[in-house]
Amino acid sequence: MIHKSSRPRVSLLLLVAYLLAGSPVNAQTIGEDRYVDFAHHAGEFSLVAGNAVATLYVDSADFPGVIRAAGDLQADIQRVTNRTAAIAHDEKGLGSNAIIVGTIGKSKIIDQLIRDRKIDANLFAGKWEAFLIQVVPNPLPGVASAVVIAGSDKRGTIFGIYDLSDQIGVSPWYWWADVPVQHHDELFVKPGTFVQGPPAVKYRGMFLNDEAPSLTGWVQEKYGNYNHQFYAKVFELLLRLKANYLWPAMWNNAFNEDDPLNAQLADEYGIVMGTSHHEPMLRAQQEWKRHGKGTWDYSTNADFLKGFWDEGVQRNKKFESIITLGMRGDGDMPMSESANIALLEKIVADQRKIIAQRVNSDLSKVPQDWALYKEVQEYYEKGMRVPDDVTLLWCDDNWGNIRRLPTAEERKRSGGAGIYYHFDYVGDPRSYKWLNTIPIVKVWEQMNLAYRYGADRIWIVNVGDLKPMELPIDFFLNMAWKPERWPKERISEFTRLWAERQFGLEFAPEIADLLSKYTKYNGRRKPELLEPDTYNLVDYREADTVFADFQAAAAKAEEIYGKLPENQRDAFLELVLYPTKASAIVTELYIIAGRNQLYASQGRASANDLAAQARALFQADADLSAVYNHTLAYGKWDHMMDQTHIGYTYWNQPPVNAMPPVREIAIPAPAKLGVAIEGSPQAWPGAAGEPTLPAFDAVNQQRHYIELFNRGRDSFSFSATTRVPWIKLSKSHGTIEKEDRVWVSVDWSKAPVGVTHDSVKIKSGTSEEIVVNLEIQRPQDIKRESLEGFIESEGYVSMEAAHFTRKVDGPSARWETIDDLGRTMSSMSVFPVTSDSVSPPRNSPCLEYKMFLFDKGNVEVQAILAPSLNFVPGRGLRYAIAFDEQEPQIIDALAQHSTQDWETSVKDSVRYSKSSHSLANSGYHTLKIWMVDPGVVLQKVVVDLGGLKPSYLGPPESYHRDVAQGIQH
Repeated sequence: MIHKSSRPRVSLLLLVAYLLAGSPVNAQTIGEDRYVDFAHHAGEFSLVAGNAVATLYVDSADFPGVIRAAGDLQADIQRVTNRTAAIAHDEKGLGSNAIIVGTIGKSKIIDQLIRDRKIDANLFAGKWEAFLIQVVPNPLPGVASAVVIAGSDKRGTIFGIYDLSDQIGVSPWYWWADVPVQHHDELFVKPGTFVQGPPAVKYRGMFLNDEAPSLTGWVQEKYGNYNHQFYAKVFELLLRLKANYLWPAMWNNAFNEDDPLNAQLADEYGIVMGTSHHEPMLRAQQEWKRHGKGTWDYSTNADFLKGFWDEGVQRNKKFESIITLGMRGDGDMPMSESANIALLEKIVADQRKIIAQRVNSDLSKVPQDWALYKEVQEYYEKGMRVPDDVTLLWCDDNWGNIRRLPTAEERKRSGGAGIYYHFDYVGDPRSYKWLNTIPIVKVWEQMNLAYRYGADRIWIVNVGDLKPMELPIDFFLNMAWKPERWPKERISEFTRLWAERQFGLEFAPEIADLLSKYTKYNGRRKPELLEPDTYNLVDYREADTVFADFQAAAAKAEEIYGKLPENQRDAFLELVLYPTKASAIVTELYIIAGRNQLYASQGRASANDLAAQARALFQADADLSAVYNHTLAYGKWDHMMDQTHIGYTYWNQPPVNAMPPVREIAIPAPAKLGVAIEGSPQAWPGAAGEPTLPAFDAVNQQRHYIELFNRGRDSFSFSATTRVPWIKLSKSHGTIEKEDRVWVSVDWSKAPVGVTHDSVKIKSGTSEEIVVNLEIQRPQDIKRESLEGFIESEGYVSMEAAHFTRKVDGPSARWETIDDLGRTMSSMSVFPVTSDSVSPPRNSPCLEYKMFLFDKGNVEVQAILAPSLNFVPGRGLRYAIAFDEQEPQIIDALAQHSTQDWETSVKDSVRYSKSSHSLANSGYHTLKIWMVDPGVVLQKVVVDLGGLKPSYLGPPESYHRDVAQGIQH
């Protein structure tokens, strides 16, 4: 429970218990060896010991950004130890212990240490953004020991400084997420040499976009506008995350004009500035709105546009930038239909003439990119080209699925390639701006493709308001720095280490589990896309399961929140509790609204209770947002949760949150029995036919429910009876105020062999009677304990892709599991991702799923795939499939890739690919799925023998038994 007081409160008993037990936070760096200790060991350098603090040296001739970052290190040491390191710019009087910070060629002491061979320049010199951290005995006369932070260039040194800050326990999110700094009396650096860099991706950064109302409202309240005071906070965060690139907020702002200090400060900090994919030549869209004359049309207004662009390049030529080339329509719209390749190529050529005149005649020395966003990619596919020194910035589909990657020939271009990716989007089929809905394993799967296919010059990600996206931002930038450090087997470890860095060891595994779960749950259907009927209310207990999953996650988050010390609660609310609980509330709201509609149609007395519950959930969402905006951190983040997110009716956000519709019905006083059953929206008496539960069989050993409900206000008693003792009921009698469930199961040790038809008789105290029919099958030819693989139930077999019964590797490729990728469990994909396409069955890796089927004849197989795209031109997204020894069918998942198909796939977070088969016999069969193209991500396989019912997530996995291990599921 979050109290709406001036601060989240902690009980006296909880505080006393915490103080007695202790809950130390050991902020951990992510993915690197630790070189800082908090207790002394032999040979270690004393950064802070007793009352002694090492002097912090930085050459006054070094880059201003390095000197500034050294000041941050001084502040970080003080945050951790409450002791302040003196800063010196002269080697005299450094004392016995010193922290020596400097850049090669800009620091006399660093250059001297290299000449004296006390540090090895070969480890980092001449490398982009590389640094060395090393304990050096007797580095200078009068200095007994020093920890040296030496950079190959400006940012290399700055990254080294912030790496030490991270190691001593200052999270990069100390300000942006209020992560507390754990106090330590002493700090020591281990002996040895620690080198990082160069990064795998040269330019790594983020785009502040779609920033109103939340980020803009917050900025206006706290800073007045997007000025240099605001951007200083952004720049520092980027550098602490070893990022170097930014596209600034641009909806209603112009970075260079709104505050002339913005660009100057970015360059001083060491941030490479750019403009978004549709803002060429370092000019913001708002600058065109303010100063433009004529139309944004090069065919009719070229002279004015060239002058406009020339001013932008001239203004920023002294600052480190990447210049966006090309041209889209005004306001990020497509170019006019009359636009042609020749005109677009002339635009780029003219832009490059301006750059050559204003910046450098050797254009290969000026970073430039061409963003192949939406229809611009089509121009490229039709033959438009830019010079080889321009970086091709490929894009995803705005929903995290990369559209295109470099071919082998394109990888030879000197300008290389990059990726513009999205964690936030405004547009079709629906905007998503509110919370983090991005499982980092999805980010890994797509960006691993990018890296392996050579798109490694620029990685830029649209982060929306920044604030709700802390985890995926950190992962994206970590992966860009060193992707080899994060193979798919270590994704969950990243999340655990990230939780450990922010909250310490004690709750890190549980917090990591929550982070993974809420993003997985949001990732399967973004909150903005939810409807009352998204999750099936009657079949497969789908809505019940989704509801329970979210409730359990929210309850666990509340539990941990209550156990954390007071100073960690703001960070936990921001990073874990709010997104988990808010997502749960909105999902529960839509499910409750859907149940209300169903129950009202059945005449249930409880329908009105659900209407009231839906209103309470709608208010709870508003209350929780108010806590974030007004109570959290004394109102530090006011407006950051202003984003509307309930009641979308088309692609754009609603002006205000709007509750889904609910119904209220008149309830008569007299009690009246109603019966509903699992698997049907109907209710008896009143519905046509007789109620019949889904089938029971001895292998699956299902249990199903009968729901008894009241259509009146008065209560009534009931009895439930069967004719045979081996049909078991969870209760045989009781009193119904509103509703109750009676669970039906079978004692299979006593059930007869064969098919039995029986029933459960429900009788009310007012003598109303309903008979619910049962079909019970105890097959003679298959037993639970001898099953091999999966078994049919209710006319289908549902299989998680990772639960194959056999896997056959190819000579150069293989199917491998990507843990936790997918809507329900994990996924299978082909590795290496750069493998050549093959023609099954020869040399093709294969997954096999053995199953027992009660039925024969025609079957349909649904392969449920990630909504990936064919990122290699001229290639599909194909797999092959067959039963037993039948001829493989080659299926292209994108064969019907219309706009409507794409919209459905991104809304559903999966793509359904279907194939038809014919089976002559019942009994055992083996379904085989072969690789044809890499890039296919298989999440789930459903075999429909005629009984499959509609559901969002597909039916729950069928009963199966691992033959090799004898494990039953």
